[in-house]
Parts: sequence; C-alpha cells; structure tokens
Amino acid sequence: MNIDRRTILRAGTCLGALAFAGGISSVAFAARTPSSRRVESLLARMTIEEKVGQLTLYPDDVRPTPRPINPDINAQAEARERSAFQFAEVRAGRVGSLLAGTGVELGRKLQEAALQSRLGIPLMFGADVLHGLRTIFPIPLALAASFEPDLAERTARAAAEEMSAVGVHWTYAPMVDVARDQRWGRVAEGSGEDPLLASRFGAAYVKGFQGGDLKSPRSVAACPKHFAGYGAVMGGMEYNSTDLTERELLQTHMPPFEAAFRAGAVTTMAAFNDIDGVPASGNRHLLTDLLRGRLGFQGFVVSDAASAEELVAHGVAADEADAARQAFNAGVDVNMGGGLYKRHLPTLIASSAVDAARLDEAVRRVLTVKEQLGLFDDPYRSLDPQREAREVRTPATLALAREAATRSIVLLKNEGNVLPLAAGRKVALIGPLSDDASNMDGPWAPWAKTGEAVTLAQGLRGALGAERLTVVKGAEIAKALPGGIEAAVTAAKAADVVVLAIGEGQDMSGEARSRTEIVVPAAQQALAEAVAAVGKPVVAILSCGRALALEGAVRNAAAIVVGWFLGSEGGHALADVLTGRASPSGRLPVSFPQVSGQQPFYYNHKSTGRPQLPGENAFFKARYSDVSHQALYPFGHGLGYGGVQYGDVELSKATIDRDGQIVASVTVSNRGDRAVDEVVQLYLHDESASVTRPVRELKGFEKVRLGAGASRKVTFTITRKDLEFVGGDLQMRAEPGRFQVWIAPSSSAGKPVTFTLQSPV
Repeated sequence: MNIDRRTILRAGTCLGALAFAGGISSVAFAARTPSSRRVESLLARMTIEEKVGQLTLYPDDVRPTPRPINPDINAQAEARERSAFQFAEVRAGRVGSLLAGTGVELGRKLQEAALQSRLGIPLMFGADVLHGLRTIFPIPLALAASFEPDLAERTARAAAEEMSAVGVHWTYAPMVDVARDQRWGRVAEGSGEDPLLASRFGAAYVKGFQGGDLKSPRSVAACPKHFAGYGAVMGGMEYNSTDLTERELLQTHMPPFEAAFRAGAVTTMAAFNDIDGVPASGNRHLLTDLLRGRLGFQGFVVSDAASAEELVAHGVAADEADAARQAFNAGVDVNMGGGLYKRHLPTLIASSAVDAARLDEAVRRVLTVKEQLGLFDDPYRSLDPQREAREVRTPATLALAREAATRSIVLLKNEGNVLPLAAGRKVALIGPLSDDASNMDGPWAPWAKTGEAVTLAQGLRGALGAERLTVVKGAEIAKALPGGIEAAVTAAKAADVVVLAIGEGQDMSGEARSRTEIVVPAAQQALAEAVAAVGKPVVAILSCGRALALEGAVRNAAAIVVGWFLGSEGGHALADVLTGRASPSGRLPVSFPQVSGQQPFYYNHKSTGRPQLPGENAFFKARYSDVSHQALYPFGHGLGYGGVQYGDVELSKATIDRDGQIVASVTVSNRGDRAVDEVVQLYLHDESASVTRPVRELKGFEKVRLGAGASRKVTFTITRKDLEFVGGDLQMRAEPGRFQVWIAPSSSAGKPVTFTLQSPV
C-alpha cells in the first residue's frame, strides 16, 4: 500500500538534535540518538530491506567523477549495469546515499527515483571535496600553514556553496588526522603534526561546510575523518597498522575530532588502520566506547571505502558475513562501497547475530541527519539548475583562492634578501613545475578542469612582463628531458636570478602515495645542481604535499619558498610573493627534516632520558650518529620581508592556583621597512609529571599585522586546562609543579620563563 509521503515526512516537531555531550574526559553516553516524530514514524513503517537500504552508500554510477578517485570502486561500478541498475535500486528503496556524483540534471532524476520508492525517503549525495570543487583552494596542509583558521572557514564556506550548487549534500572532510610521519601520502589532506593546530582548523572547516543553518541549500554536512589514529600508521605506509597506546590515542589523535564534534559535525568516518590489533572499522571500543561514550558523538559513522569488507583481509573476520557483523556491531552505521550490508545484514538480523534495535538506531541516525539537512522538507535542495549555472568558479571564489594561496606560502630562507625580486632583473624560470597547470591543484581535485589553474609562469609573466622572463622546463618530474639541462644552463647564464620550480607532482601526495624517500626526484635534483653551478642566485620554489628532505643545490639555494599545491590561483599567489606585492606570512605546520631517515619526526617529541643538550657531546645521546635530533626547518618556522624581533616574555605572576590563570605577554617589533604578518606562538613544557611529556607543546597562536617600524604587545591567557594531559588512568589531569613558557616565532626558538602550578589546598 502506498502511503502519502507528505503525511509521514512532514509530521511532528523535532524532539531533539545532535549535540556534543562533553570533552574527552566525558563519560556521558546517549543510548539512543534524539530524533523527531517524523523520523520515528518513518522508522516504524520501514521493512528490514528498506532500513538496510538507508545504510548503503554506493558510488554514483549515473554521474561518475571526471577523474577516478578510487580505481577499485570504479571497477565495481563498471561491473554493474551502471545507471539502469542504480535507478532500479533507488526506486526500490535499497540505496540511502550515493558517492562522488555531481550534476543537477541527473541528480534531480535520481532524487525523483528515490521519491518514487514506497516511503519516498530522499537520497543524500556525498563527495570527497577536501579543498574545493571547481574553484580549488590550497591543499589543507598548505592552508594550515596560514595559521588562520578563520581563512579555512571562509574557504570551506565557499566550497560548500559551490558543491551544493551541483547537488552535493555531504562532504567527506575535513581530514583531522595528526600526521607524524612525512612519508605518509595523506599528510597533504590534513593540518600537520600538531594536535592544537589540527583541532583549530578541523573546527573551522566544520563550521564553514555546515554554516549557521545546516538546512540551507548552501550548506553541506561535514565528515571529520579518519577515526582514529590513521596519522600514526607505521613507517608512514598507507593503510598500515599502528602501534598506539590508548593514552597516546587520546592525547594526540582524539583532540581534533573532539573539536570537530564540538563545532557540530554530524557524521564521521572510520579509519582503515588497526589499533592495538583491532581494525578501526570493527573496533567497538573505538567506535562505541570512546566515540559515543567518551566523546558523546551522536551522528552516524560511515566506513571508509570497503574498510568493513577489509576485516577479512586483516584476518579478524572469517568471511564477508562475519565482517558485516563485526563492523555493524562495532558501530559502523553506513557501509561505503560494495553493498556489504545489503548482502548480509538481513540474514544476520534474522539469526540474531545483529540486534534489531541496533539496526533501528543506525537508521535513526541516518534519517536524523537527512532531516537536519532539510531533505524531507525539500528533497530537491541543492539541485537548482540556475545555481549550478551561475555559482561555480565565480570571480569571488577565485579571489578568495588567490588570497588563501598567498597567505599559505612559506618563506624558509632568504639569504642576501634575494627576494622580493628586484625591479628590472632578468629572471630564468626553470623546472618541470614552471608552467604545468596539471600539477597546481594537488590531490583530491577530481572535478577541477585541467588547464584552469594559473601556473607560476603565467603569474610571473603578468607581474614582470614577458620580456624579463625566460621559461625552460629542464626536466620532467621524474625523468630527464633530452637537452633539458643544457637549455636550462643557457637560460641561467643569461639571467640575473634563477627561479627553480621543482618538487612533487600532485600524484606523489595523497591517498596511496606514501614515499620511502621524501626528497626532490633525482632528475630534478640533477637539474638543480647544474643550474646552481652557473653561479647565479637561485630561488627554489617547492611544490609538495608534505615536508621534504632537501639536499645539495636545493638546500643551499639563496632563497627557499614552500609553494605546496596552491590550487586555482597558485601562480598568481606565488608571483605576488616573489615580486613583493605580498609579504610571505605562512609558517610550517610540519617539520622539514634534515634527512628522510629521521621520520617519523615531529617537534613535540619526548626528551628521553638522554637528550643531547646544547654543548654536550653527541655520543650516547638520543640521536642518530650522523644527524642531530633536530629539524632542518622546524614546525612554526617562516620568514617575512621584515625583520621581526621578540622581547622578553613577561608573566603576570609566578604562580597559578588550581582554578586560576596567568597572562603571558611579549612585545614583537618589526625592524624592517615593509609591513609583515607575524605568527606569534605560545609553547609550554611540564618539567615534571607522572608520565613523560613533550619537550614543547603549542598552546596558542596569533597572527598579527606589524607595519614597518611598528611594535605590538601580544598576550596569551594560560589556564589550568592548558596544563592538562591524559594521565596513566586515562583521565585528564593537571599536576602541580613548574612549567616553562615560550612565546616565539617557531617551535625551536625563544628563551623560556617559568611559573608554578600550586597544589590544591
């Protein structure tokens, strides 16, 4: 019998909403997701097949991506009867969401098919839009270098408006994994190696994607990923196991998720990796005890692509049915990929291997998010052909892309003030990434059109004039180019300064792009050596999705600029910085190592019992015999075109009681003749605690504008919460004792002052 969809879907008022129940120490646990009468009315009328359908997320066979994202998923799509089969499944109510499809015309037809199902439950369309759809913003790692979460929120808002204009309701972003090993390809997708920075940016992305009103047709649901510990894969190898204690998991890898949930994220994605021998997608302790019990998350959990099926390959599930049982009972509500739940959940429920109440709870979570998105009231929200025609890749979004790219660029070195480029000087722009639009966007930009991005050559031609610029490719990204080095050397001899555009191609970073040696490819290194031998000043522009270990002529270049993958307006942004139209203001969100073999390396490491202190002999210390335990360029480092000096750190008092606070301040002064943006960073160290603590931890930062010759006093308020850590009992605690404080331009700079946290009376 057909039931009037309007009667069901518009009935009742909301009885509750998704809410974050507390901090990482919270023990609150909601056994049932708050839901509306409308959701409960639907749930009561659904068959098991229809319920399982809501938990099924297929690749969109009707609207495949222009460039494949995951070859395995695409192969599955090709093996099916594609769109005809998918339309039939949707009409039968056996699909709840579709993955990676865009386009209003066919999106409306798919939604129409869903509304023709027995209960008329609308589809939810999802996509991996990490840093823009058609307007491509800097990769998340690059944007983290801005140290401006508000800027990230603005780019996420713009991306949400653009993706929602082509029919997307749900983005599988942000990635909030804390990346501790630069060999891992997915470093590019996150905000670096520090939990606080990742937390601030993760929350900003969620706010930007979801906006002030999730029901708005210009908002999309966010999906912080990958829960959890994925940034700690051993050896930086993609999909690898982790070796994490629960304390480290809670201390380092949970805070960004906590921040994202506090910001209102309504979904999250389970990770590929295992934790303590149990894969995340089958880990009840992780997905239920910690995620829902400790963090209080009430949205739904989606698997990563086929991560539930992979429980078999992990060796913890006997077969597909067992994998479905484990994943579902652990807490994976929605299966992404190949229809695992569709094939096995009905039988598992019939045999009582899966509780029917667990099924209802998962469906309730999905329907609640669909209701929060406004899909029941307006199934065609975000499927407006007029918006699609006029709100994609607009002048406003391109202007924002240029601003974001400019503020993400990091100047590592500037010997002899070779930058900004002096007026009238002849420039030889050399390297495979000089004029390559196909490598400007970076990973996870499948909807970008090749050729739309502005290259460095285009940007410099506009800024310098064609008569001052010679462009020579010199080499391919990964191999020599016949005659390339000779042409590059000739161009260098005729120039006053050489700009080397080198580094990674965009397919060298991202998912499944782990590298054992994080260096400039050999063909490009040979090019750099030959050009440097000419003797002209060299400016190295690094395209990369991770920190690199710099060698030889690249390491010794007069100036080094980290140009990341900057997106649609990257060439203009780089030209703005190189010519002095803008001063570089980015700071490193990851440590650049001296050599690849230092990985995993991160600034907030432990001291060990044998740290090598300044002036001490290197033998029998915690270091490698051939390289110190230091970064080549540390986390937080970056230069501008001014000369910023820091005064002494001042504290408002010498002690802080249990519930008190202390104010730390410093005066920063620009001694240069250009305005600069300085990222002032607050670090703390607990000198004596019940468990070992990092040598420094970032606890705050502020980006301040300093005019030429200007000074400014910057203050930070330190409270007991800033002193807390996860203790041996896995609870948050702040212990009495002495703490060191730095306010400095990087994680290795500055002189500390101390204060004492008093014992409770």
